[in-house]
Amino acid sequence: MNFWEYLAGRHQQLLTDAYQHASAVFQCMVAATLIGVLIGVATYRSDWAGNLATTATSTVLTIPSLAMIGLLIPVVGLGVPPTVIALILYGLLPIVRNAIVGLRGVDPALVDAAKGIGMSRAMRLVRVELPLAWPPILTGIRVSTQMLMGIAAIAAYASGPGLGNEIFRGIGSLGSKNALNQVLAGTLGIIVLALLFDAAYVLIGRLTIPRGIRV
Repeated sequence: MNFWEYLAGRHQQLLTDAYQHASAVFQCMVAATLIGVLIGVATYRSDWAGNLATTATSTVLTIPSLAMIGLLIPVVGLGVPPTVIALILYGLLPIVRNAIVGLRGVDPALVDAAKGIGMSRAMRLVRVELPLAWPPILTGIRVSTQMLMGIAAIAAYASGPGLGNEIFRGIGSLGSKNALNQVLAGTLGIIVLALLFDAAYVLIGRLTIPRGIRV
């Protein structure tokens, strides 16, 4: 059976796995974005706090993904929980770092002007600082998403959802006639999803970032 015949015969399962993979990455990215931006907002005014946040989130990336999931299994069990926790933790660094950089890069004169017209600190943050810091934050989200697309495949080790199951089935049956087809289908599926997500982020950037800021 060649690759195209394999896709035709397994397209329904592959579509289901692709949907689960994309859904897991999307939901974890939403959570990682909220947590990462909150950490950035809480720490960007202080050098030591910002460095601590960046160091802590970067330390997570030094843990191999397979080891991370393996450590989580005894605590939260198999399936979705270890997948979600691992993906959120791995997705934090680019968002936290870019949020801190973006917020620190806002022109102080603009913040002072907002303060001068009576805006509270919360209003300045929401209406001035975060919108101006959005371009680097969005870049961090894009980077995190691309990383999580690949890391999510390892979730199959813990019976997690996604295209990693196809890859692991192929690896587990090396030598069989469809082993290579399974690995190739799962890998190409992840690449396609990553490209689709990145295209969506480009569109979001064009819709949410004023032309002057983009330039």
